[in-house]
Amino acid sequence: MHLSLPSPELWGCIIRLFEFTFTPKHGSWLNLVEGFFSKLARSVLRHIRVASKQELKDRIMAAMDDINQHPVVHTWSYKLDKAA
Repeated sequence: MHLSLPSPELWGCIIRLFEFTFTPKHGSWLNLVEGFFSKLARSVLRHIRVASKQELKDRIMAAMDDINQHPVVHTWSYKLDKAA
């Protein structure tokens, strides 16, 4: 069993690769993004077969163009004055 730990120099390199951002659990914008990608996956990407990465990219971009033709305005319900 290998039990050695990475050196501090290695950790320094690894840590610089990531940017940590605090996201509050009540972040309704995050729910919107998750819902968007879920809908995209269900409506465009489920049960498809593509011959190339370019074909996949073209299908995703076509779906994005269609979504952008019919934008939906979201009314935020979270109020800052109610934050604890």
